[in-house]
Parts: sequence; structure tokens; C-alpha cells
Amino acid sequence: DVMITEVGGTTGDIESQPFLEAIRQVSLEVGSDNCLFIHVTLVPYLRWSGEHKSKPTQHSVKELRSMGISPNIIIARADDPLDDDIKSKISLFCNVKPDCVIENLTVPCLYEAPIMLHRNGLDRVVCRELNLDVPEPDLSEWQNMLAKIKTRKKKATIAIVGKYVRLHDAYLSIMESLSHAGFEAGANVNILWVDSEDITEDSVSELLRGANGIIVPGGFGSRGIEGKITACRYARENRVPFLGICLGLQVAVIEFARNAAGLRDANSGEFSRTAGHLVIDTMPEQVGITQKGGTMRLGAYPCKIVPGTLIHKLYAASEISERHRHRYEVNNHYRDVLAEKGLRICGTSPNGKLVEAVELPQDLHPFYVGVQFHPEFLSRPNKPHPLFLGLVKAALNDAVINKGGRG
Repeated sequence: DVMITEVGGTTGDIESQPFLEAIRQVSLEVGSDNCLFIHVTLVPYLRWSGEHKSKPTQHSVKELRSMGISPNIIIARADDPLDDDIKSKISLFCNVKPDCVIENLTVPCLYEAPIMLHRNGLDRVVCRELNLDVPEPDLSEWQNMLAKIKTRKKKATIAIVGKYVRLHDAYLSIMESLSHAGFEAGANVNILWVDSEDITEDSVSELLRGANGIIVPGGFGSRGIEGKITACRYARENRVPFLGICLGLQVAVIEFARNAAGLRDANSGEFSRTAGHLVIDTMPEQVGITQKGGTMRLGAYPCKIVPGTLIHKLYAASEISERHRHRYEVNNHYRDVLAEKGLRICGTSPNGKLVEAVELPQDLHPFYVGVQFHPEFLSRPNKPHPLFLGLVKAALNDAVINKGGRG
């Protein structure tokens, strides 16, 4: 096995010094044959003189050596190709083998970087330096993925309705999962950012009119909750493809209970302890816990899928494993009344006691799914998560049907 550890920042930063000291000691303990230092440096290009400069790299390596670390490989970040002279200069003054100076150019698509680094010999050099006898990699699957990325022609807009939307990185995994699904579906997925605090009964149509799909992601706290509930109602009543994740499932259940099942004061125990119908409440094992730290349902858990449902079709499996991070669950006392009104419970824990997924039948809605887990953590560029792929495909269909926009 090979363990990869990244120490970010800039050489000399005070906050990184303990970590650099730690990896220095690791190298000493495991031996130089079992440890490899790869240093990523910027090689700037001066337009006015028409040349790359190696001085920043030389000074960075000098600083590392003063800490007891000598890089074995230097990855040279640059916007323009490096000529052999600059590579030789870096090799000479940084004391690394000539073929251990690896050019890392800026590429139009991030996913082209592994192919470029392979072409420049990084994998071959790493294996040689670590004395690893491995076969040539088969990158055909990755190449096929890149071909799909470059030939995308369809377009769809998916709204992410949350309360942290001003910082897009808060939903980075969801953004990437949508991109992965777009690769497979041949689509460019545009994200419409909607602050749930801005959504009201009067504004929801205007804010979400351009969306071909809606995601309500996870989160905590009561701020912006009513806006998320209103967004769920808009998606349900206007047949907009919808995916609720974690808290998104919970607000979808609250909305359905209020407006379809007649439980007008339905709510979650997280937001109100006095509501008449707590359709979302604390899990049984959480009752009585006052010290909340470290008590969530956290990590991978199995989920049993009901045959014949939409998510069974998407997963093509009867049992899955997904990652969780939550404290509240669908209240089992309301499962029957919700099901009677059309909300299908399509996924549960193996013992059937915890609701893991809900959906509306496709004769009522093209794609309306809520899951208690976080599917975005299992999506990969060359293997999009089935739920995101299903949502994007439904959104593409919506884009065709509602080409002129919703009224």
C-alpha cells in the first residue's frame, strides 16, 4: 500500500512547520527507500523577458532543506511549456534527477491533469523511486470520460436551495456530483444559487422559474427552513425534478405532511418542540441525551431498498451502503398517514426501523426523491452517483418540456 499525505501552504509558513517536522520524522523512521518527497512549486513566466524563472523554486527547496527535507521529485506548475534549459537548471540547483522535474501545465479541464502527468512520466518516476514493480496503467476509462466531457451539448439548470449559498464551497461535493452526472449524461449543468432565506410564497416562482431541477442539501438549524419547505412545495406541485439530501428529505416530509396529508402544524423536533405533529423527531437512541457532541448517526450504514421503486431502478440493487451525518429521523408514528397520501417510503435501515429514503411515484411526479444520507460523498468523475445522474437526466427532460420556461 502507498499512503499519500499532502501538506498544503507555502514553505516557511509557521502553521505548516509542525507537519513538515512530522513528515521529516516519518522519512527517518521508515527509511528513504519507503518515503518519497514530492514538492510542487510555481515556475512563473515573465512576459516582458520571455522566460521562465527558477529562483522561486530554488529558494523553496533551500527552505525545505533547512528543515531536513530534500525533495525527490519537483512538480513545476506553469501556464506555458517549460524548455529543457529551465528543467536542467532546476535539476542542477535543486539536486534532483533530470527526469524528476515534472512539468505540470495549466489545462482547460482539471480532469486532463492525470493524463498530462502520466504523459510527463510522473507515475513511472514515482514507481521507480519507491521500487514498485507495477504494470502500465490502463487509462482508457479516464480517456473515455474526457471524451464525454469535451462533447457535451445538452444544458440543464439545477437550483441549489440552501442557507450557505454565498460561500459556494460549502456545497462543493454537490457541485462536483452534478458535474460528474453531467459528464455521463452529455450535459453542461448550470447551477442556480438560491438563498432559502429569500424564498417566500410570493417570491418562490420568480426565484425558481429557471430551474429544471432543485436540490435542497443538508444543514442544521432553523434559519431559512420555511424557505426550503416552500421550495419543496414548488417542486412537488410544479413537477420539477427534486432531490432532498439529509435535511432536504426532512423538509420535504414536513412540506408533504402540511400540504398533502393535512397536518397543518407539522414540523421537526429540531425546530419546534411544541408543534402538534413532529413528523421529524429525535432518533430513539438520542432521546435524553443532553451532551450532543459526538452523538450523531455518523458514517456508512446499509440501506434496504424497496423493489419496484424509482431509487431501486436507479441503483439497480436491493441493498446499498451510504454515508450519514444526522441526529433526526422521520417519526415512525406518521409513516402510515404519509404513505396513504402518496409519499412512498422506498428505503429503510435493514431492520425497517429508520426511514432512509422517500419518493413520489412517477405517475405523480417525474423525479421527487429525498434521502437521509449524503450521496454526494460517493460520486466520482468516472462513476457518477445514481441519484445525481437520475436527477440530471430528469432535469434534461424538463428542459425540453419547459423550453419556453414556466409560467
